[in-house]
Amino acid sequence: MRRRTLLSATAAFSLLALTTACATGADSSAAAKDGTTTVTLALDWTPNTNHTGIYVALRKGWFEDAGIDLRIVPYGSTPPETLIANHKADFGISYQEGVTTARAAGQDITSVYAVTQKTNVTVAVRADRDDISSPKDLDGRTYAGFGAPYEKPLLRKVIQNAGGKGDFKQVTLNTSAYAALYAGKADFAMPMPTWEGLEAELSGKPLKNFQLSDYGFPAIYSTLIASSDRFLKKNPAVARTFLAAVDKGYRFAAAHPDQAADLLVAANKSVLTNTALVKKSERLLAKEYYKGADGTIGTQTAQRWQAFADFEYRAGLLSDADGKKPAKTPDASEFFTNAYLPDTK
Repeated sequence: MRRRTLLSATAAFSLLALTTACATGADSSAAAKDGTTTVTLALDWTPNTNHTGIYVALRKGWFEDAGIDLRIVPYGSTPPETLIANHKADFGISYQEGVTTARAAGQDITSVYAVTQKTNVTVAVRADRDDISSPKDLDGRTYAGFGAPYEKPLLRKVIQNAGGKGDFKQVTLNTSAYAALYAGKADFAMPMPTWEGLEAELSGKPLKNFQLSDYGFPAIYSTLIASSDRFLKKNPAVARTFLAAVDKGYRFAAAHPDQAADLLVAANKSVLTNTALVKKSERLLAKEYYKGADGTIGTQTAQRWQAFADFEYRAGLLSDADGKKPAKTPDASEFFTNAYLPDTK
């Protein structure tokens, strides 16, 4: 669904000039002539089941009912984090590593809604690999990755926690994870079980998965919605209204996955042609990912944010605004807020 890394600050700013046409400019929320408020949302990839709640709310007319004219910014060469932090988009689809890296570097970005409560990535091998029964068996093997800086330290920690040394080779993927494994180009990968894992199964190339949390890696918000502090402070009512419609969309998806999948496909017919995959993905997200263990949807915790920030800091993956390693672990409680969520009690 989405595999990308954050751009450097220099590259990001140089790309902004190419993307202003797809957003309405700084603090792009604006009142239209008919009394509605225009809000922009930048996607992190082509439409997929991580975005279902957004499209459900659109197709159901819930944004319109709330007085919001939602403008979706298609994914392009500039990451949503950059558009948000430079106030070229009001909201964007992001992920915990993206927000953590950007926020630690002093960029204006804050997570406001957790789309998935369960970590939506696993360590996976071919289902028929009887010689690999634990991550410790990955020592000396070849990993097919996507080039994100956190991949190697993450995998090293998981393998070591399973009893291995954490030594492995690495190649960069130019195809799907399961295709690379079945072609013999690598021994293990980190696919998304709600998409690539299901795609592999439907293709007759099933995978065997190891959950990161079973081997001491902190749980993360793999998909979230972010905004900027500047937008939130200037437009608190708009933010709450927007997130109320979003939350309604994801709650519908959690309760009615098949209907939600149909609405997502109807809004993106040219992109989502494998309807069987979309439905299987939506059912799995509804069953295991949208809701937390306590049944909550959308909320985030300081404990989870801090645990991942601590990992990133210890692994040397964070840089401050000057491009240097921070003197200490950042206070991750500032990286997110639940303040704009609707009261669903």
